[in-house]
Amino acid sequence: MKKDKINSLLNVSSSKNFFLLAGPCAIEGEEMAFKIAEKLVHITDKLDIPFAFKGSFKKANRSKINSFTGIGDEKALGILKRIGNEFNVPTITDIHVPEDANLASNFVDILQIPAFLVRQTDLLISAAKTGKIINLKKGQFMSPESMKFAVKKITDSNNSKVWITDRGTMFGYQDLIVDFRGIPIMQKFATTILDVTHSLQKPNQSSGITGGRPEMIETIAKAGVAVGVDGLFIETHFDPNNAKSDGANMLDINLLEDLLIRLINIRKSI
Repeated sequence: MKKDKINSLLNVSSSKNFFLLAGPCAIEGEEMAFKIAEKLVHITDKLDIPFAFKGSFKKANRSKINSFTGIGDEKALGILKRIGNEFNVPTITDIHVPEDANLASNFVDILQIPAFLVRQTDLLISAAKTGKIINLKKGQFMSPESMKFAVKKITDSNNSKVWITDRGTMFGYQDLIVDFRGIPIMQKFATTILDVTHSLQKPNQSSGITGGRPEMIETIAKAGVAVGVDGLFIETHFDPNNAKSDGANMLDINLLEDLLIRLINIRKSI
C-alpha cells in the first residue's frame, strides 16, 4: 500500500537504510517519466530502499525566458498521479506560489519548496495547510541554523510532517559547496536529506544555462551517507545530455544501482 510507503519515509528512525527521492528534474512527457519511474521502482524494491518519485510539474526559476518550463501544469501533475497509482509509490513535486499548494496536493503526496523560496511565509503556510509532507530546500544563502525558522512556519501551521533538504551553499558567484557540519545541526529540527545533484550545480553561467559536475555525485553522496543523512535526493535521467532541465548535473540512471549498492555498504558500516 502507498500509505505504508509514505509511513516508511516518515519513520526514518526505524529504517536500517536511507530513503531516496529520485526522478527527472522536470516532467518532459509521459513516456520518459514512466520509463524512469519503472527503472527506479525496480532498483529501490530490489535494494529495499524507501522511495518517492520526484518530478517538477513546472520550472518557474529559469535563467532565460525561452528556457523549458513545462508541458502544462495539470498535464504534468496528471502524469505524476498516474505514476503514483500505477507503481504504488509516493510522489513529490515543487510548488512556487501559494496557489500551487492546493492544486498540486490533489495529485502528489509530498510538496517541495524550492531553495530560492524557502523564506516565503505565505507559500510555506499554504503548503503546510494541505496536510502533505513538506520538503523544505535550504536556501543557498542560508545557514543550517536558520532553517529552524522555516520548519517552525510549517509546525506552527499544524503540520508536523516536515523535512529539510540541503542543496549546497553559495561559494562565490558560480559555485556551491556542501558544509557537512550542517547535516547534524538540521537533524535537530527535522528529518534531513542531502540533495546530491543540485549541490553540484555551477549557477550563474554567462550562457544562461546552469552547469554542473556530475562526476562528483558519488563523492558527495558517500560523504552524506557517512555523516548519517536520513535521505538522499538524486535527479536522474536516461539521457542527461539531452534533458530539458538541469541535465548538466543529473546522474545517468544506468549508473544509479551500483552507486546505491556502494552507499548501502557505507550505511551498514556506520
